[in-house]
Amino acid sequence: MGTTQDLDVTKRLTVPTADAMRELGGRLAGLLRPGDLVLLSGELGAGKTTLTRGLGEGLGVRGAVTSPTFVIARVHPSLTGGPALVHVDAYRLGGGLEEMEDLDLDVSLAESVVVVEWGEGKVEELSEERLHVTIHRRTGTGTGAREDTDAEGVAETDDAREVTFTGVGPRWTARELAALAD
Repeated sequence: MGTTQDLDVTKRLTVPTADAMRELGGRLAGLLRPGDLVLLSGELGAGKTTLTRGLGEGLGVRGAVTSPTFVIARVHPSLTGGPALVHVDAYRLGGGLEEMEDLDLDVSLAESVVVVEWGEGKVEELSEERLHVTIHRRTGTGTGAREDTDAEGVAETDDAREVTFTGVGPRWTARELAALAD
């Protein structure tokens, strides 16, 4: 039997605008089910919360999806009978899984979709099967890039982003991740 890494699948997309990032989150929601763990990585302002906002819209959850930086985690119950969205921001958490255990994410994981911003190196032990999403800003991709401010006052530009999805474990297939490009 091979290692978990032998089963990893990757899909890369270019996302041109913040609206397209939110739409991508909606498409991603269509692939997710209770028990899924999604780790988001990328610099400040890359679009992690924008993607999660679209994911929340796609899942049909209650409440505005905003960055949980100061509360660490927010639970958004489903309005449609689907899984709740647990949105975690691990940016201010210095420790690994020990510090995250205080959030009881392992309890929430089975019946929810858990999205962890800045979770790389901190929560992988929660699930052998998970989706890593890395967002990189491509600078200088156009002329006159528009800049908006999100609900937390963080500037979001319409510069294109490179988004890499890496599915870890047999839960994720190349065919499934290919659906994100539609």
